[in-house]
Amino acid sequence: MEIRIYLDEQRQLVEERLARYMLEPIGVFSQHIEAMRYSLFAGGKRIRPILCLAGAAAINSSENTRNLAMPVACAFEFIHTYSLIHDDLPAMDDDDLRRGKPTNHTVFGEAAAILAGDGLLTLAFELVSGPAATGIADKSRLRLIHTIAGAAGSLGMVGGQSLDMIHAGEQIGYDELRHIHQSKTGALITASVVCGGIVAGADEKQERALKAYGDNIGLAFQIVDDLLDIMATTAELGKSAGSDIKSDKVTYPSLFGVETSHTMAKEAVQEAVAALAPFDRQADPLRALAHYIVDRKK
Repeated sequence: MEIRIYLDEQRQLVEERLARYMLEPIGVFSQHIEAMRYSLFAGGKRIRPILCLAGAAAINSSENTRNLAMPVACAFEFIHTYSLIHDDLPAMDDDDLRRGKPTNHTVFGEAAAILAGDGLLTLAFELVSGPAATGIADKSRLRLIHTIAGAAGSLGMVGGQSLDMIHAGEQIGYDELRHIHQSKTGALITASVVCGGIVAGADEKQERALKAYGDNIGLAFQIVDDLLDIMATTAELGKSAGSDIKSDKVTYPSLFGVETSHTMAKEAVQEAVAALAPFDRQADPLRALAHYIVDRKK
């Protein structure tokens, strides 16, 4: 399949639903909502919602299943955007550019940016638990909420970010580095694929396969991110290049070098594709996405 055409089509579908689900900047909360919208609609690849939709399609590729998965997919983009807003804060990575635009706190102020992130995080759970997702059985919705919260929380993305900050400037080894990024980056990526499967009614074997796929593409995604940070330009990335070096963080290239890091990313993609062996051609988008993640330039 032509992955870029697929990504463009899926991104457009996600953008349309994000516009439908996102609050409008009217009434007494208009300034707060405007700050939320600024980062949500600043662009982005929408990889996590697309992975959610592709995970659902691997089980059932009907339009009805896609529609059921869409609010869950958009919830992942709300959470991802919240994490970017908070990552960029002066107390965190202290960046002034994201997706080619000034970061949220440089436009709206630090307090407003914190609250914009908080608003997006909680809106994600409102979306999955509310009317937009009523077509999903209550038992499955409870599992979705539990899975998303675990991936986003203290033993997932938030915990990984905490470890990343704690160990900044320290010389840590591979086991510590991988644990940080399995939590900080990988947890939400894995959850997006698995939750797509949950929406579509995946059985235990299929869920395990989707989790193995997600774990491996999460690893590949982070390795490529580390490589791009030192090899791409700020203009190409849409965010500050070299930020890992500036923050004195241990990365895959700093531990293993560029060439070995490339090899590790490719091996992770091979493992991800191998995990999809139980699936037929309905999982081809997931296979193509795995290769796209390791070949991307930004």
